[in-house]
Amino acid sequence: MNGAQLIVDAFGRVQEVVHRAAEGLTAQQLAHRLDPDANSIGWLLWHLTRVQDDHVAHALDVEQAWTAQGWHERFDLPFKPNAIGYGHKSEDVAAVRIESAQLLTGYYDAVYAQTIEQVRGLADRDFDRIVDESWDPPVSLGVRLVSVVSDTLQHAGQAAFIRGVLERRP
Repeated sequence: MNGAQLIVDAFGRVQEVVHRAAEGLTAQQLAHRLDPDANSIGWLLWHLTRVQDDHVAHALDVEQAWTAQGWHERFDLPFKPNAIGYGHKSEDVAAVRIESAQLLTGYYDAVYAQTIEQVRGLADRDFDRIVDESWDPPVSLGVRLVSVVSDTLQHAGQAAFIRGVLERRP
């Protein structure tokens, strides 16, 4: 197994958790917050998808699915198109109202497809390419992809946890 195959497998695992966390939920369930300042399932899944879309597109020099495929228009959120949720306050989380789980999983699947298409063509030597010099040390493509997998999988797990809490409530 090479590096590209490992990364493809990892993003496949994120996709599975995203689908399990979202499928069949209502708009109300997607927006539910366990306390007034907690993240909702809808916000978590939107945010993790935006991070993957933004970071992978930048690292691999392609346009984000969010804008290229019109997802920002379908979601119709009160943020600038380049918003990914980083630094969002409680009010911003509350503003993420998603009409359906299918919208979230559809966007994730579009980002996943673009990610996999780009990653499958990478050779092991490509993972050493520097993609972000604003950090010390500079960030390589391999480190960026592992970072995105880690971040997205953590948020997907948080969404799955919230779903479990909601399903156990009377």
